[in-house]
Amino acid sequence: MSAAGRVTIDEFSRFEIRTARVVDCRVHPDADRLLILDCDLGEGERRQIVAGIRRSYAPEALVGRTIVIVANLEPAVLRGVESQGMLLAASPPDRATVAVLTVDGDVPAGWKVT
Repeated sequence: MSAAGRVTIDEFSRFEIRTARVVDCRVHPDADRLLILDCDLGEGERRQIVAGIRRSYAPEALVGRTIVIVANLEPAVLRGVESQGMLLAASPPDRATVAVLTVDGDVPAGWKVT
């Protein structure tokens, strides 16, 4: 990493940031802050993403939305459920609420975000 916590363009290019359409969303059975999102990444590719956004979103509010995810993270198990990516969201310093990043207009699932 370069000075002052900055990353180089080469470091940034390692992240595969893509659009994904939420096809289903449900409450995590063992965690009060987590939701489980089933996402379509286009071309028949599906991913399950576990995200700590339950305080800010009801599951049904996310179904059908196109979100932005990091698609090339190693899978992680969160409270017993595998997460195969990470959605991107904005939040204030106290993290009292979050806003999931979405796209403007009708953008297909799987598009690369640059």
